Amino acid sequence: MRKFSFHPCGNYHESYREELSIFETDFGRACLLLFLIVLFVVVPVFASPYSVYILNTIGIMAIAAIGLNILVGYTGQISLGHGAFFGVGAYAAAILATRLGVSFLVVIPAAGIITAAVGMIFGLPSGRLKGLYLTIATLAGQFIIEYVLIQWDSLTMGTMGIVLPAPKILQWTISGNQAFFFLIFISLILMTLFAVNIMRTKYGRAFIAIRDNDRAAEGMGIPIFKYKLFSFGISSFYAGFAGALWAYYMVSITTEPFNLGLSVEFIAMVIIGGMGNIPGAIFGATFITLLNELLRYFTVMLMNIDFIISWGLNMAPLKEFVFGLAIVMFILLEPRGLAELWRIIRSSFKLWPFSY
Repeated sequence: MRKFSFHPCGNYHESYREELSIFETDFGRACLLLFLIVLFVVVPVFASPYSVYILNTIGIMAIAAIGLNILVGYTGQISLGHGAFFGVGAYAAAILATRLGVSFLVVIPAAGIITAAVGMIFGLPSGRLKGLYLTIATLAGQFIIEYVLIQWDSLTMGTMGIVLPAPKILQWTISGNQAFFFLIFISLILMTLFAVNIMRTKYGRAFIAIRDNDRAAEGMGIPIFKYKLFSFGISSFYAGFAGALWAYYMVSITTEPFNLGLSVEFIAMVIIGGMGNIPGAIFGATFITLLNELLRYFTVMLMNIDFIISWGLNMAPLKEFVFGLAIVMFILLEPRGLAELWRIIRSSFKLWPFSY
């Protein structure tokens, strides 16, 4: 008698190993392999230098956005100081490299650890505050760090900035967009895998429990202050790691980029990409970085149009207007962000030709 085999609906696993697998099917693993081949073989050869620069920027911002998503999307703690923590990582890397002569392979994780310590200090109010009050506390942290970076001239060189040496890995000197491309995207892959695995441990489950209902989590025996502080530390580590990479990539750093506007951009990446979703942070970083470049192009174009010049219209606030509009539209139309749109597209392909 012929035996029939049925494919069960939903996420059906017969072992813990199957449940913990990141890619559940051979097709998913094949798609990942194809994507990595295109990313590391095709793109560096055929992409223009400007395109590689944009991709490098996306990679660095994606690392920082993943860290903020762990704090905001998974733990439910709003932070408006992520841009300042990004700056702490950049300056920590610059000081370690120029004044102490520390090697590149030590500087990057050390900058992340230093930033994690600073982030946990500013995360201390999370033990007593939440919601809007915690948001204001992190905003104060943003302004405090900005003030220190600008005013502590003997350490940060103020507005003069710091010039970093070219990074070296063993005997290989990393210089140019293509060399940094491999460094940045290998780092992004490793940091993404690290974040995915954290979310599958007891720490990740505690973060989600605190986000959903902190009182219920505390009643279940979860020390919520400890895990909130740990979440601030992980988020800040990611920001510092990305900031250190950015400092080496830019060669020279000053205090201007690490303002409140950068923190708002990171928040926009998390909201637009999808809160509580690791790939969503990468989608959000891609969207915001490309939007920045498009707005820069259109702002210059609009400022050269005669009737706009004659009317005296100021195109400088266009970026803030479009960012705010994009956030509002995603919150209203697709609160789960680009990650949810990607999930719907994947499901449509899986179920084709049947209706979704």
